[in-house]
This record gives sequence, C-alpha cells and structure tokens, in this order.
Amino acid sequence: MECLFPITGKVIVIEDDPTLRALMVYILSEIGASSLSFATADDALTHLLEAHVPCPLVVVDHALPGQIQGAEFIEMVKSKWPSTGSILISGYLLAPANIPHSTIYLQKPWAMDDFIAAVAEVLQPGYPLRKT
Repeated sequence: MECLFPITGKVIVIEDDPTLRALMVYILSEIGASSLSFATADDALTHLLEAHVPCPLVVVDHALPGQIQGAEFIEMVKSKWPSTGSILISGYLLAPANIPHSTIYLQKPWAMDDFIAAVAEVLQPGYPLRKT
C-alpha cells in the first residue's frame, strides 16, 4: 500500500472495542500516519485540549461510553479546530442529518480498503492511495 503524504500531528482514534481500535491504529501506521487512541471521547477531548498540537484527523466511533458521543465529539473538535478532518464510524445506520458537516461516515463492518480510502480522502483529497 502506498503511504500518505507527510502529515503534521497525530491522528486521534476513538473506539471502545480494543481489537478494532488496535486494528485502526495498525492500519494508520502502515500507511504512514502516527496516531493516539482512546476508548472514550471524554479522554480524547481532554488530551486535545491539553496538548496544543495540531490534529489532522479524528476517527471516532459513534456509540461510546462516557459523556460524549462520536458525532458530538466531532462537532466540538470542529468548532475549536475547523481544519481537523473527521471520520465517523458506527454499527448503526445513521441518518445523514446526524452526521456532522464535512465528515465521512463508515458503517461497521467496514472493509480495510474503505477505511484507507476515507483516511486518504480526508488527509490528501484528490490523491487516493493505491496498492503497490
């Protein structure tokens, strides 16, 4: 698989399923993106507010434990950092009205190629990744 263009900052991955969270982190590393992962949006938001570093992309499950759900987290992040890209993932079918503006939605179970294509679309629009 090709790698992404160099990006600044770490991709934030929020998924309560540890296996799926580890898989997403692994896929991101394979295409050249470093990431930080969290089981809750609450913890991820605390990190972002304390870190003061750019975050190019957040990949967030919709139904999460804690106070903040996926779509709400994306709205909060985009209100503070409008240039942050977002991918919302859910095992439930979400109505388009529930998906934040300029967010890519992937329904579980997603294919690895779809996940990679979504990441590339957000981080380098117009330059899809191809298998080498």
